[in-house]
Amino acid sequence: MSSQTILLPTILLVLWSLIMLLWTVITRFPSIAKNIEKLRDFPVGGRGDLLDKALPPHVMWKAHNYDHLLQQPTLFYATVFVLVALEQGTGINTLLAWAYLASRIVHSLWQAMINIVMPVRVALFGISSTILIILAVRTGWVTWTMLL
Repeated sequence: MSSQTILLPTILLVLWSLIMLLWTVITRFPSIAKNIEKLRDFPVGGRGDLLDKALPPHVMWKAHNYDHLLQQPTLFYATVFVLVALEQGTGINTLLAWAYLASRIVHSLWQAMINIVMPVRVALFGISSTILIILAVRTGWVTWTMLL
């Protein structure tokens, strides 16, 4: 089995992030058109988070999740690339990558459609964070042992 096996769940997370971006655009633009009066005083150079005050929460949930997919998963991507460089992107590491992908997709769907934070969204975040911590620690250990 190739040490690059772990790249499949990794690129799927990239593609999922782009799906969330598309979902954000598809829901946000029509909402902006409906709420154009609220946006007339939008400051020049204002950030997208100012839209939280003008657009319905269920519209903004997709954008919030997209932002989340550009935060913690960056650590996942870095970890995966170290594993591939060390030829350790197989076995349990690949299983952990698939579990991380699955947990992030479930978290995205929950946040984008239901967004009840306690206890479900917090639990989903905790699960994905725990998987990432385990993967990062395993990667750190492999890196340490290979460099000694």
